[in-house]
Amino acid sequence: MVHTIISGAAGRMGMRLVALTQETQGLSLTGAIEMIGHPAIGQDAGEVAQIGKTGILLSHDLHSYLPQSDVVIDFTAPASCLSHLEQVVRTSKAMVIGTTGFSDQELIQLKALASKVPCVFSPNMSVGINVLVNIVGKIAKSLGESYNIEVIEAHHNKKKDAPSGTALKLAEALADGMEWDLQEVGVYARHGITGERQTREIGMQTIRAGDIVGDHTILFGGPGERIEITHRAHTRDTFARGALRAAAWVVNKPAGLYSMADVLDLK
Repeated sequence: MVHTIISGAAGRMGMRLVALTQETQGLSLTGAIEMIGHPAIGQDAGEVAQIGKTGILLSHDLHSYLPQSDVVIDFTAPASCLSHLEQVVRTSKAMVIGTTGFSDQELIQLKALASKVPCVFSPNMSVGINVLVNIVGKIAKSLGESYNIEVIEAHHNKKKDAPSGTALKLAEALADGMEWDLQEVGVYARHGITGERQTREIGMQTIRAGDIVGDHTILFGGPGERIEITHRAHTRDTFARGALRAAAWVVNKPAGLYSMADVLDLK
């Protein structure tokens, strides 16, 4: 049995993780964490997730739950995630990170810490998206530079970071396939007289509207034809189930930073 702590347990993703942990064979809920001052602190995590009592109360104190747990699943914010990762390292537990929006400096810190424990870090835990990330670079390489590349992503109006971590991951895979540096070829906004599109560009377009769970489209525009590959998440359970799959997988692995490609054996 894998004893699991959900961090961000009163959030949209956290509530689904709490619910699905209870339904997933081989996993048990042993902790639920929220930020200091959150109105749900002290409430039963199951009641917050609308699945009935679990006996696990929401707390701001991750340390109190770590001794009886194996893995922490974190969908929070960069600063709190890094704080939680530090505690995981001190107690030699495992961690699954689905948090996005890290700065370059925060990513350096995350990678340094995550190398000390078994840790899966992925901006998108969806099985379908990770299969897509695995193949888009090969497609781009086969099509060549005569096909322009655009990445269009759409999310709900509460999402704080843009472009999404998933869109950036897709763009990185596309750039790798073309042997380009995304820092040099990524174009994140077009307005006014921009001039002719350059051959070596990966356009990144962002939409924020309503309650869109997550849509990502890669568009290859070539001479006389267009190829569009789209992934649409219909429910947050898609991401939650992937995160739980990662949690069950990572607890027995050596210390190191892993991705969903490792979990799904895509490498």
